[in-house]
Amino acid sequence: MAKQRSSLTIDDVVGAWAILPTPAKAGASDWRAEDTVDIDETVRIVEELIASGVNGILSLGTFGECATLLPEEKSAFLGAVIEAVRGRVPFFTGSTALSTRQVVRDTRMAHDMGADGTMLGVPMWCAPSEDMVVQYYKDVAEACPEMAICVYANPEAFKFEFGRSFWRRVSDIDQVITAKYVSVGNILTDMALSRQRIRFMPLDGFYINCARIAPDFFKAFWTGGAICGPEVVIKLRDDVAEAVRTGDWSAAERLSGRIDASYGPLFPNGSFRDFSTYNIILEKERMNAAGWAHVGPARAPYHIAPEAYLENARLSGRMWAELCAEIREAK
Repeated sequence: MAKQRSSLTIDDVVGAWAILPTPAKAGASDWRAEDTVDIDETVRIVEELIASGVNGILSLGTFGECATLLPEEKSAFLGAVIEAVRGRVPFFTGSTALSTRQVVRDTRMAHDMGADGTMLGVPMWCAPSEDMVVQYYKDVAEACPEMAICVYANPEAFKFEFGRSFWRRVSDIDQVITAKYVSVGNILTDMALSRQRIRFMPLDGFYINCARIAPDFFKAFWTGGAICGPEVVIKLRDDVAEAVRTGDWSAAERLSGRIDASYGPLFPNGSFRDFSTYNIILEKERMNAAGWAHVGPARAPYHIAPEAYLENARLSGRMWAELCAEIREAK
């Protein structure tokens, strides 16, 4: 009997998709630490995100610390998230690893546990060619036909440019229904090359510009900011939807401008490349400082950053928290 294909389609990718950190217990930065996942905080975060109205959940990406969790920690975290989600929103977990065989094993495990899809990056030990990467996605799709695939398109992390012909080729894989898109410089070209078969999700701060240009296509965005307080991204989603309906973009523009301002301190020297070196610890510092969640310390070796960078990340979190408070008061 043929294996069942994933039931999720591009039409299921709408709204605000929150990407989770993996909350850590005190002392998790020590390489000697084991059993570092804060399961109670994981469950609380998931429950409150869904109660707030998020449309989907992603996990085990870069600041989800997929590379630094022990296998048993990853399994425990996944189990907690899946049990908390209970099928109420789509849940994609990261299963990126250094080889296709390990990715297939981890993706099958996630499916068997109850995940709907995988947010899948590229093995990064060697900088891969486009042929290698396209075949990799084909192989995972063939091996795990029940899992939808979100392409984790981060050139800095994966030593791969995710270039123009890549999107044309990977769009032929039915299970590839969405992409976590980091930069938006080429997003309209890539949308066309993919023949609109892949729902590109920009970062929350870029969402308004994409939705204004192509509102029938750009219907979803990804956000780590939700872990600093979900009120902001729920309002962003709703303000953009109202702007599309009425043609009045003023409220959405004001909110998006405040979101952009909060990101300013997060990027050292205004550089995404510099940010990428310290991504994990800076994002966790931002989230902890915002106060909505306690995500704990970063795990080794990605737990060290200059104090000036850390303080700016905390400022970014406090700016987001202030915006959350204003939104609550205005209700």
